[in-house]
Amino acid sequence: MRNLLLWSILLSIYSTQAFAQADAAIKFGSRESIGHMSISPDGANLAYLQPIIGQGSALLVSSVDGGAPKLIMKVNGNPLRLSWCNWASNTRLVCALYGLSDDAGLLLPFTRLIAVNSDGSQIKQLGQRASISALGIRQFDGDVIGWNASDDGQILMSRSYVPEKTIGTHLASTAEGLGVDSINTLTLKSTRVEQPKTNITAYIADTNGVVRIKQTEDASDDGTLRGVTRYFYRMIASRDWKPFSEVRKGGDGLDPIAIDSAQNIAYAFGKKDGRLVLNKVSLDDQLTRTLVFANDKVDVDRTIRMGRSGRVIGVEFVTDKRETIIFDPEYNALAKRLGKALPGLPLVQFVDASRDEKRLLLFAGSDTDPGRYYIYDKATRRLNEIALTRPQLETVTLSTVKSVLYPAADGTMIPAYLTLPPGSSGKGLPALVMPHGGPSARDEWGFDWLSQYFASQGYAVLQPNFRGSSGYGDDWYQSNGFKSWRTAIGDVNDAGRWLIAQGIAQPKKLGIFGWSYGGYAALQSGVLDPDLFKAVVAVAPVTDLRMLINQSRDFTNASLVAKEVGAGDHIVAGSPLQQVSFIKAPVMMFSGDQDLNVDISQARAMDAALRKQGKVSELVTFPGLDHQLIDSVARASLLSRSNDFLKKTLGF
Repeated sequence: MRNLLLWSILLSIYSTQAFAQADAAIKFGSRESIGHMSISPDGANLAYLQPIIGQGSALLVSSVDGGAPKLIMKVNGNPLRLSWCNWASNTRLVCALYGLSDDAGLLLPFTRLIAVNSDGSQIKQLGQRASISALGIRQFDGDVIGWNASDDGQILMSRSYVPEKTIGTHLASTAEGLGVDSINTLTLKSTRVEQPKTNITAYIADTNGVVRIKQTEDASDDGTLRGVTRYFYRMIASRDWKPFSEVRKGGDGLDPIAIDSAQNIAYAFGKKDGRLVLNKVSLDDQLTRTLVFANDKVDVDRTIRMGRSGRVIGVEFVTDKRETIIFDPEYNALAKRLGKALPGLPLVQFVDASRDEKRLLLFAGSDTDPGRYYIYDKATRRLNEIALTRPQLETVTLSTVKSVLYPAADGTMIPAYLTLPPGSSGKGLPALVMPHGGPSARDEWGFDWLSQYFASQGYAVLQPNFRGSSGYGDDWYQSNGFKSWRTAIGDVNDAGRWLIAQGIAQPKKLGIFGWSYGGYAALQSGVLDPDLFKAVVAVAPVTDLRMLINQSRDFTNASLVAKEVGAGDHIVAGSPLQQVSFIKAPVMMFSGDQDLNVDISQARAMDAALRKQGKVSELVTFPGLDHQLIDSVARASLLSRSNDFLKKTLGF
């Protein structure tokens, strides 16, 4: 089976490209060959997504026990692209699609849910049917919040409704907001479980498929969000809603993420000593809160879910590397056995399982292995490798990633990841500092296509988790990387100084590369210390903080963005566009013209300002692409053009 899967993977990646030109940029820039994979309830078949030309994806189905993969459908990515596909029964799949539309005169994201048979027939849309009488835009269809225990194709779905004109008829729908329906994915016959309400933004069902929690977001009269999330719960066999928690953006509170029917508890993230921890809360009159797990250095950031019901069996967190704590005795023992069976692949994830959990779908990877999928059969205790995420890199020597600490100017030790070229002595190299996006994000140990590509081209790469990064608690996050930009960018620049002090980087061959907030950091680093970095590459960068606030004004998160960015002197001092005169290093920027996260006008304004002052600047635009540039050709172009620019500018 593995060979057949690899054949289909390679075909989907290279059939529309010049195979002979599969150089390093194409190999590293190509999208992952498995976009999403799931196993059928009976454990007999796999469904998985693979990239095709542009932003498109194909859905394929293959037997776990072998046989040629079958193409079920293709989506070209213009405007819709496949996000995931899961099994509603042994013969029927539910797929989520994402796209961008400017039909309303404003570029907006939208989602759709469809169902399709595993032979490609009977494709049906699961959201509210389109109507010329609709009084608004149906932006999102909703989501699957429960898979029927009988695996008969029935699902529990949160469903978004837009009311219709009622003039001259009583047939139009007046339903409005988010409700919950039980839907037969083949016949589309549905039963209303929760009436749609305009202020509800999400529902959570328990492991028995019963809706027990609803979520609301406080909003102003104009519809803009206030940053206050409220949760309400139901006790067993009750229809009455009771207050569960209130969470203010950036503050404390309990965020429920799963409900265990057997224990009658909700698992919820909350804060302890300024760090995220996992709690369980009894869903009775007492709402008794019990700490499940906390780490004294970093946030607990994920739960490990198992089975079709998605029950919680453990937690994950990242120190130097991602770590797991599994509460379930059976799976804890299995995880230890898998660790011994896959000693070179420590990043093991439980991806999916058959209904009886006798067959498990696993993923395993490392810093030098982009990852591979396995089927584990409990009955035979056999572990079979079935697919590679990046087969084009299978014969490429990748670089090990080392966790390091370096001192900031005030003596604070900053965690980072150092990637050196394969076989390198680690001294006297051209080097890149690569700050992550966000800023409310962090880098972690594992395979990274950007750092690995540049290491393959001879660069040392340092990825700092500067102050302003998430994952290390409130004290580390500070006021975020915009309000506290001097600290965050200072830490980024100190990463470059450390590379020089250690003899890793040649001072005249030190550059910086960043994406999103990382692009902002790359540009702003030249404001804080114009002589440190000799070349700047910024992908989808924020360049002006006031512009960032203004560009959110047509969206419901406008006030949240304004609050996040803040007001004061840092709006000007912390904006590269307003400080162009300080920047000395040549700049190259990349941006998609459908970027909803950071509008392309930010990069265009920066490019124009740099050129006006006689600075070296180049802006490469990608038509039809958004913030993530989900296109293999575009990503390969980004890599090769960045490399050419850096080599020319740094002189090697």
